[in-house]
Amino acid sequence: MASTALRSELAVCGVALDAPVQRHGGAGPSDDGHVLLGGAGAALPIVPTSRYQVRDGRLLLDGADLGLAVEPVRRPAFYDLTTADGVPYHQIARLHGADVLATTVVQTCVRYRVEERCRFCAIEESLRRGSTTAVKTPEQLAEVAEAAVRLDGVRQLVMTTGTTAGRDRGARHLARCVRAVLAAVPGLAVQVQCEPPGDLATLTELREAGAASIGIHVESLDDAARRRWMPGKGSVPLAEYRAAWREAVRVFGRNQVSTYLIIGLGEDPDELVAGAAELVEMGVYPFVVPLRSIAGTLATDVDGASPPAAEVVADVTTRVAALLRAAGMRGSEQRAGCAACGACSTLPSAGA
Repeated sequence: MASTALRSELAVCGVALDAPVQRHGGAGPSDDGHVLLGGAGAALPIVPTSRYQVRDGRLLLDGADLGLAVEPVRRPAFYDLTTADGVPYHQIARLHGADVLATTVVQTCVRYRVEERCRFCAIEESLRRGSTTAVKTPEQLAEVAEAAVRLDGVRQLVMTTGTTAGRDRGARHLARCVRAVLAAVPGLAVQVQCEPPGDLATLTELREAGAASIGIHVESLDDAARRRWMPGKGSVPLAEYRAAWREAVRVFGRNQVSTYLIIGLGEDPDELVAGAAELVEMGVYPFVVPLRSIAGTLATDVDGASPPAAEVVADVTTRVAALLRAAGMRGSEQRAGCAACGACSTLPSAGA
């Protein structure tokens, strides 16, 4: 496995390679290619001008072999199929890493107006390009998941959603989708991701539907950063997130609840790590990732924002990983989700 320092460099600087499995735009870290780096899954920005290159299955820096094997994830067989109602499978769900299926069940967001939009998010850009559909039905997801498991060995499914106008903020559609998928593929590990629902009893509905874990993503615990980077989502008080995390831990269990923390939003690294410590104490896994340059986001296209320094990413990751290890919380012990996959973060390289 790559060291934390090298993995942080790759997350920030990207790598020049051809990757059959890529993702452009969307509701999370994107514009990445999926590879096995030293045998571990990694989602790396594809940057043709990067000093890091892949040649003959080896990672090179300025032409020097770094001693790590790199194997691009192969294009899955289920991408060649079409649903019973005529939609290509790859517009319903995408392969992440070697064995994770991921989908955004509602590809629109009530917060996507410029004045409210999260500046690092491109959830509706893939919809505008025609590479996905606005709403995935439970039946479509069940059909695609069954094929992905049968043909390509998919082991887990991540379902996220754009925020809807309803009080549940999209969680109940997630529950319907989970039920349909598990009826078609019993035993598949599923993570759901949503904002804190207005009625916390909805979290129990998601668990009873069969979701194994949940992500309630805050991105930052610093209110100034939240106001700047996510004015719409940042209007949801942190107290509401904390209440949702506590209830989610009660319902799903310790270390089956996670949240994203983005390095590079202007938050002091020491304060970010302190916030991560609070989350760990609650039983919530802080999935730290660097801000990335993603076409279609306001951060990239308007602000010209750049990723944080690799040294900062490595430092924060190392300290958060130490907190997680001390608490006995590892991503590999989550049943499904971003922490279980780990490809978008450097935490697995740091032993968490």
